[in-house]
Amino acid sequence: MALSNSQYQAIMRIYNERQYEDKHGQDMRRAEVYERVPQVKEIEDEIASCAVSCARRLLDGDAAARQEMRAEVERLRRRKTELMREHGYEPDYMEMRYHCPDCQDTGYAEGKKCHCFLKEQTRLLYAQSNIEDVLGRENFSTFSFDVYDGREIIPQLEMTVADYMRKVYGWCREYAENFPEKGGNLLFTGGTGVGKTFLTNCIAKELIDRGQSVIYLSANDLVDVFSGNKFRTDSEEELRDMYQYVLDCDLLIIDDLGTELNNSFVSSQLFYCINERLVRGKGTIISTNLTVSMLRDTYSDRVSSRITSGYSIIPLYGADLRTKEI
Repeated sequence: MALSNSQYQAIMRIYNERQYEDKHGQDMRRAEVYERVPQVKEIEDEIASCAVSCARRLLDGDAAARQEMRAEVERLRRRKTELMREHGYEPDYMEMRYHCPDCQDTGYAEGKKCHCFLKEQTRLLYAQSNIEDVLGRENFSTFSFDVYDGREIIPQLEMTVADYMRKVYGWCREYAENFPEKGGNLLFTGGTGVGKTFLTNCIAKELIDRGQSVIYLSANDLVDVFSGNKFRTDSEEELRDMYQYVLDCDLLIIDDLGTELNNSFVSSQLFYCINERLVRGKGTIISTNLTVSMLRDTYSDRVSSRITSGYSIIPLYGADLRTKEI
């Protein structure tokens, strides 16, 4: 899951383009104001001259220069603001406008990758893994109830598979619509081909389209991230970045839990991931072929307890749909 050098450079080219757009936009706005209100340019020149004059006076030992300069600059700035407003401009109209104010379109804030960089990283990983194509095919608008059996009764629910899936569909739509405010965690259980991954893709696309950060990992890929963070050398910074983003992203989707090679390390890391995201109030969706009782047998009590107590469990029923077109 680490970014290659070419992937990293591709993201940085986006930031270079943004910086160019930022500066070009500012230059255009400045030129517009200078043409309409020439006095603004004159005032800015006066402010620059004040600074130069103050520096000279300070070098000559004039201690009062700094205070006098501040007063004069403040007077000039007030006049500039008045002129701007008189001509219909906000005072900050000529300031730089960034796509991301937090990092000022550098990709880094406080010495770390900015949240916007991590979103670009996610977008790139999705694009290069063809997940975007999948989401184009598997989403709420393409979901069909026709493939679900309208005659088979689920004994414990006393309703047909098709009727039950209408309820599940409604729960998933509600989850996606309320996610920014409520978050929450889902556990999809059920056999192979009953629609677990399709439903997670529906939710993922809805949230990505709304600007939420979503990470989709198979259980095996998640273990690779755990292992990379724990055992790789300092040169593998990208793996640690991905590990951190797994904890920080708005929604983490873990697909096919139970197919990975499980051991004490994996179980402890899985617990930390699940628990940490619960503590941070971050949403997680897990899909698995295992039943709840099988989860308890497969993982530690801590893992199964956190899942069963912190997740809404949605079992899916019916036959394998993979030979049908959803």
